[in-house]
Amino acid sequence: MKSNCIILSKKISGSVILPASKSISNRALILKALSGSSDVKNLSCCDDTDAVVAALSSFKNEINVGAAGTAMRFLTAYLSLKAGEWQITGSERMLHRPIKILVDALRNIGADIEYLNEEGFPPLRIKGHSLIGGDIEIDGSVSSQYISALLMIAPYTQNGINMYLNGKISSKPYIKMTLSMMESFGVSTVWHDNVIKIFPQKYSNTSYIVENDWSAASYWYEIISLTENAELELIGLSKNSLQGDSVVATIFESLGVQTEYLNGNVRIKKTSTPVKKLFYDFNSCPDLAQTIVVTCCLLGVQFNFCGLQSLKIKETDRIAALKKECAKMGFKLEEIGIGELSWNGLKIETSGEFSIDTYDDHRMAMAFAPAAMCLQNILINNPNVVSKSYPLFWEDLKEHGFLVLSQ
Repeated sequence: MKSNCIILSKKISGSVILPASKSISNRALILKALSGSSDVKNLSCCDDTDAVVAALSSFKNEINVGAAGTAMRFLTAYLSLKAGEWQITGSERMLHRPIKILVDALRNIGADIEYLNEEGFPPLRIKGHSLIGGDIEIDGSVSSQYISALLMIAPYTQNGINMYLNGKISSKPYIKMTLSMMESFGVSTVWHDNVIKIFPQKYSNTSYIVENDWSAASYWYEIISLTENAELELIGLSKNSLQGDSVVATIFESLGVQTEYLNGNVRIKKTSTPVKKLFYDFNSCPDLAQTIVVTCCLLGVQFNFCGLQSLKIKETDRIAALKKECAKMGFKLEEIGIGELSWNGLKIETSGEFSIDTYDDHRMAMAFAPAAMCLQNILINNPNVVSKSYPLFWEDLKEHGFLVLSQ
């Protein structure tokens, strides 16, 4: 098994050109396909976006999205509307990631979708045709990608869609991102209380520029928080971002990192000591959780985090993975309720060898890599998983003071 050994060798400084947001890229590609011939610039070059590009540009009826969960969900909805018969599948892990909620909602508005193996999971056979539309009730606490997938195709249904979101809405910023992008592509949307209304209409051709990725910035915030007298400029980030993960700047204020907003960039630097204990609800930004958990442990900041229920259906069960890998570094985490994780400062004995498993999860690799700053060196197994969202992560670390040795 391939691994990367990470060692910090010198002071952190300079600037980092962050990758484009895969969340925005994937939405922009679906909207471009629906609009006809829009021009989308600054697309992400990651695995997830490549999977959407390949599917939309291929003339094949059998599509394999690999480990790209966003691609699976967005394409399932898109293909339901596109004339033809399609089969869509993915990696072994993808075949165990639930999709029933999305399939049920699509069937309710007229989609013809069949499970090819286990009920509720890919692979799927889809017979694409015009969809009736109408009323949809969906649990707002589930993956926002289900909701976004339905919203993006809604203008092309015969009657539009009235979507009723039940319960607490998870990852609300991602739904807002989808609606904002839909409006940028020329359609009108209405969101009042728990009801989203999309009327029958057409997307217009437009030119759209994808923002750089705030979730990728989180790993550099972690690095700065663990370093004294360090600062970095992160290129291509906006204060008024569509991305919910831009809240990382606010979270890291509590961990001693100050953010200065420049013209299209941000400068971050360590300016203060962190709080002694951190409480946070990650319901709107679950992709930041791994970074913040590892950072708090390394800084000795006790925490109580909630809103983590969606982490169990990501690339891996991220809560279980965090507990296991943090234990290797001597930190005993507790899952104290559904979607809740805490650390009360309890430390346990370690072997002294820090070999971190990544579970085919890009965020596990990137969240744990900065631990080399506190543990002298650390081994990251299956390091190439970063290609899912940040293909140049290891190269960027090398350019900013880290020694990365492939083994």
